[in-house]
Amino acid sequence: MAELAGLEDPRARAVNERHGDDHGVNLGKLRALAKRLKTQHELARGLWETDDTAARLLALLICRPKAFGRDELDVMLRGARAPKVHDWLVNYVVKKSPHGEELRLAWTADPDPVVASAGWSLTTERVAKRPEGLDLAGLLDVIEAEMKDAPDRLQWAMNHCLARIGIDRPELRGRAIGIGERLEVLKDYPTSPGCTSPYAPVWIDEMVRRQQS
Repeated sequence: MAELAGLEDPRARAVNERHGDDHGVNLGKLRALAKRLKTQHELARGLWETDDTAARLLALLICRPKAFGRDELDVMLRGARAPKVHDWLVNYVVKKSPHGEELRLAWTADPDPVVASAGWSLTTERVAKRPEGLDLAGLLDVIEAEMKDAPDRLQWAMNHCLARIGIDRPELRGRAIGIGERLEVLKDYPTSPGCTSPYAPVWIDEMVRRQQS
């Protein structure tokens, strides 16, 4: 914790806080510290219990994802307030956990939109890597009915799933693009030069173009 405090940088904090993350540690320096520490699961548990955002990010880099129980991961997700902690927990830990599919189903149906967004993130991963058994048309039905009015983080996750279906499934691409065009979610999202817009029709077209080039 003392070493993390020593890495605190007011400029990094200003940037991070604009994204809702209450810490001032440069992520490159945080990753370098994790690389030096290597895997230390008990230390990771202790760091997580501090409730400090930088410490929790470090914990997610040095833990053993498969060592967490299903209920433990559920509690961790519900307590992950900072967006970056939530994102890393889902992507670096839950996606590698044997409990990932069970949690995907439970979280997607959760009334808390932030928890539900984690379920949709895991669903997007399945669309990309293990689509067998998924009702993709049914997912598009839900997205079409609910994405427009969903809270921001849930909307973002559902939109990512919509784009992934459109990119990976040629037979559903037209419908996915049509849903995006009708709902216009993230159509006006500010996008830096050289980056692809998160607006699903543009995103799908660009990724398909890259695959075919």
